[in-house]
Parts: sequence; C-alpha cells; structure tokens
Amino acid sequence: MTLHWKVVIDAQDPHAQADFWAETLGYAVEDHSALIEELLGFGAVDESLTTESHGRRAWRDLAAVRHPDEPHEEKSGMGLGRRLLFQRVPEPKTVKNRLHLDVHTPEGQREAEVERLVGLGASVLRTVDEPSGSWQVLVDPEGNEFCVQ
Repeated sequence: MTLHWKVVIDAQDPHAQADFWAETLGYAVEDHSALIEELLGFGAVDESLTTESHGRRAWRDLAAVRHPDEPHEEKSGMGLGRRLLFQRVPEPKTVKNRLHLDVHTPEGQREAEVERLVGLGASVLRTVDEPSGSWQVLVDPEGNEFCVQ
C-alpha cells in the first residue's frame, strides 16, 4: 500500500508563497473555488475565511500547488500527487529549516536557473563545493532555505 502525502510549509502569506513555488517548479496553483463557493452556498463556512487570488475565490489561510501532470479532484481542486500546501501562521520564520527542498536543474543550467529564481524573489545565501558535489543554497521570499543543484 502506498500513502498519499503532501509537504506542508508554514507561511505568513500562503498565496505569495504558492505563486513563487508554482513558478519555481512549473507547478499549478490549485483552484479550490468550486468547493469554496459550494460551502459558502450551504452556509458551511463564513466568507471571512476566503480571499480572492488569481481572480477566483480562495481560502484566506491556505494555498497549494501541484504537479500539472498529477491527478486532482475536480470538486475540491486538491492535487492527488506531488503537492505543496502553504498554511498561514502568525509568527515569522526564526531558525534554519529542519526540512528543505532540492531543485535539480539540467546539466549546465544551474546558474541560469538561480538567476531566474532570484528574479522571482529568491536570494542566494551561499555556494557549496564539496567532493560529493556542488550546489547553491537559496532562500524563498519568506526565508525558507532550498538548494539548487
């Protein structure tokens, strides 16, 4: 048996983080608007729990991105495969991540990819050169470390 999973990342602005990571990975921002509209229509949720993002209704405190080729639920918009979920938390990031993503680039494309990511709002922390390999450590717009190899 295999289990369905997602990586959940705390964020101060889940929608900005989802946009950054969707662009970084070539993922799709999930569209939960049909489910939200249905729940609002039934009175099951309050409108204060929603916001507008990409011209459609979205959860105020949650945003997710999914691999575009993976299946997803039509009604909820939720991805059923490779997925990142960003949830709003009140406190800013204060220490080094205990978990991080590695972004792998085609051979010879790392520098161009790092430039693209910096243009999206990432910052370069350092370059690591070790006998096992070389990579660059970046941070996303909220300071979460990730590596580009």
